Amino acid sequence: MEESRRAFLKKGPALTALSQSRVLGANERIRIAGLGCGGRCQFLLALARQAPGTEIVAACDVYGPRRAETRAKVAPTAQEHVDYREALERKDIDAVIIGSPDHWHVPMTVDAVRAGKDVYVEKPLTKTVEEGPLVEKAVAETGRIVQVGYQQRSWDHFRMAREVIAAGKLGKITLVLSSWYQNYLRYDPKPAVDAAKLDWKRWLGSAPDQPVNALRYHRWRWFWDFGGGHLTDLHSHYGDVIHWCMNADAPLDAQALGDSYALGYECPDTVAATWHYPGFTLVYTGTLVGHLEGGNIIFRGSRAMMKINRDGFAVYPEGVIAAEKTNYPEPEIEMRSLHDGSIDHVRNFLDCVRSRKAPNAPVGPAVAAARAAHLGNLAFRKGVRVVA
Repeated sequence: MEESRRAFLKKGPALTALSQSRVLGANERIRIAGLGCGGRCQFLLALARQAPGTEIVAACDVYGPRRAETRAKVAPTAQEHVDYREALERKDIDAVIIGSPDHWHVPMTVDAVRAGKDVYVEKPLTKTVEEGPLVEKAVAETGRIVQVGYQQRSWDHFRMAREVIAAGKLGKITLVLSSWYQNYLRYDPKPAVDAAKLDWKRWLGSAPDQPVNALRYHRWRWFWDFGGGHLTDLHSHYGDVIHWCMNADAPLDAQALGDSYALGYECPDTVAATWHYPGFTLVYTGTLVGHLEGGNIIFRGSRAMMKINRDGFAVYPEGVIAAEKTNYPEPEIEMRSLHDGSIDHVRNFLDCVRSRKAPNAPVGPAVAAARAAHLGNLAFRKGVRVVA
């Protein structure tokens, strides 16, 4: 498979030139392929389909039931492909939406931009620190539009919150708290997969060879060969927001502790991680055994504290209630969310495919967000403080 991938990449410049020669008109349809058509990819394809002037023309996945499900739910006329590179060779495809496991994000993105396609790729963009420069180089050389799935950057209340912080409303911020709580105990501990309909070797890709394993297939985010657990899957979203709001994306060092206490995954189901940035400390806590509170960020400043999540944000002023009381004062600034920011993020991507303007979540910041998460995972796996 690696040999065939290298052979395909040799075709890249010719394919890129061919695709770039087609400039989309204002009313021309954007034709999209889904690569790795799990639940998230199907959701994004459905959002893209709802936008004016789009068509889902291909469903690419190594598991037959996923391809069939995508056609049934999202795109009945889409052509099925087991090998995503067949779709990249098609001249009738303008863009791809990538929802594969993490270890395929960079290979698929690089292959796609080299083939002249624009890309929406789920986070984290990279599986390893070393992949960052590779994908940045490919995108810079091809000039393709690449939007990474940090949808908070297109979400109105996150954008407003960033303006509040930039205006100095919180004062000096020295501590940022990030947290995400989910409950995987409610899921089937022994999910099934029909091995006869799954091209396991293709799914493994660059991962070490291993027998078909249904748990790893369905819960790949929590096994090191395919994902990075809490820090890449969950904290990475808010790590990107924190980088964006604090204008800092290069931690000096990281530490992390945790374990898989309840679920038996390789990645910890419960973790606490700390990053030291110039001027502030960032702490993340997460568990998979209880979901109350979901995901939150708290910016603690000298003038006020901001709590923000996907429901909205509120700014609570200092000096209103007595010191060290546990109740909150009335918020002085507040904004609620009206809908899922993924809608705006997909539309921003499609707008940029037409306009060729930079998308809201480009490759550079996404590489930095993933790099910080990888640093935390490295600290956890080594059991030591890791210096960047």
